[in-house]
Amino acid sequence: MGKLMAKLQSQYVCQSCGYISPRWIGKCPNCNQWNTFIEEAPKPVKASRKSAVPTRFEPVSFGQIEAQQVPRVKVGLDEFDRVLGGGIVPGSLILLGGDPGIGKSTLMLQVAVLLANSSILYVTGEESVQQLKLRAERLHAENAKNILLLAETNLDIILDILERTPPDILVIDSIQTMYRPGLESAPGSVSQVRESTALLLRFAKTKQVPVFLIGHVTKEGVIAGPRIIEHMVDTVLQFEGEAHYSYRILRALKNRFGSTNEIGIFEMRETGLHEVKNPSEIFLSERHYGTSGSTVVASIEGTRPILVEVQALVTPTSYGLPQRNSTGYDFRRLSLLLAVLEKRVGMNLGQYDVFVNIAGGLKIIEPAVDLGVAVSIASSLRDVPVDSTSVAVGELGLSGEIRTISHIEKRIQEAAKLGFKKIVVPQNNMRGLKQNGDIEIVPVERIERAIEILLE
Repeated sequence: MGKLMAKLQSQYVCQSCGYISPRWIGKCPNCNQWNTFIEEAPKPVKASRKSAVPTRFEPVSFGQIEAQQVPRVKVGLDEFDRVLGGGIVPGSLILLGGDPGIGKSTLMLQVAVLLANSSILYVTGEESVQQLKLRAERLHAENAKNILLLAETNLDIILDILERTPPDILVIDSIQTMYRPGLESAPGSVSQVRESTALLLRFAKTKQVPVFLIGHVTKEGVIAGPRIIEHMVDTVLQFEGEAHYSYRILRALKNRFGSTNEIGIFEMRETGLHEVKNPSEIFLSERHYGTSGSTVVASIEGTRPILVEVQALVTPTSYGLPQRNSTGYDFRRLSLLLAVLEKRVGMNLGQYDVFVNIAGGLKIIEPAVDLGVAVSIASSLRDVPVDSTSVAVGELGLSGEIRTISHIEKRIQEAAKLGFKKIVVPQNNMRGLKQNGDIEIVPVERIERAIEILLE
């Protein structure tokens, strides 16, 4: 026999984190997930004596680089453009993730329809072109002649079409359904998702074509596939919302061309997603007056002030260990506030169950809502309603002090615009703050004083 060819050894790849093992194991030592290893054959490497790079590249200094202002493509959805940082950057790779049925495909189809002056290639690996046509009719976008539809999952065929007729914008729905025939692993595996993302990244950068990748999420809420794809893309967008609410929130978890603090708010209707121009008015529309445990707080999401209702319910516990539950608010932060109320205010909460909810399905992580949460808990415990014409903002320290917060002027203006008569703010925020004639500004230093002012 002639010279024997070396046989490629199979490897086992964790489908959760991408860890590679030479043999199958039950529990991944990297991410501690069970039964996530799938056998994959490595791709053979062809040896070549010639370099793949035709020319020699040399490093350049900052002084030799000419700064250019990249023009952005405005979609026309103000909420969408705000999250991206002002529009779509040519050559950018954008990953959009979200729960099943949340409206990712609907959002991208609406974006494609609005870009009537650009040619859009919408590649679907999960639906047929007839299904997309029906969705377009539901969105009243029957005459969107700028959109080309392609139902294909073979990435080699897709790239061949892109090389022949590159579009202005490319949408891949979804990246987990794409595959390369050269890889023996199944679509959605770590190697397939990683290789597909790398090829689409190369296409986006060489052709200066914006590429949108729609991604699935796991049961933990993170984007499925190897974490490396989040490092490869330029922008990671998260489309979220509660199943029982019609409101959807678009967040930027990563953005190389803008801020990651901006959010876009939409309302899902039968005709598609509609922008919410005044979210404060929407989230306070079902508020009940004269009820204990309800406080209005002024939160900041990016550069936008939003007034939301913080609800608390304190009831005697029926178990030996009291329950502590929160929806839309950090659970560990809630435990901290309860400890401060017990130690500094003298509230005995050890025999009570405490439930906190941010009305409207919002998730708020900034500490400026601490004062509103603490006042709502005190209101529910004493069964005394909070002043319905007041707004509370401030971070609560461990010694019971109300600490300084940012963007205080924007919060005051939003509260005054919606007709509130009084706003309680930290004492240190009064430095250089101009009085607003439409609303009374009440500074406080301690949580005890804030509770006295806000509880009728």
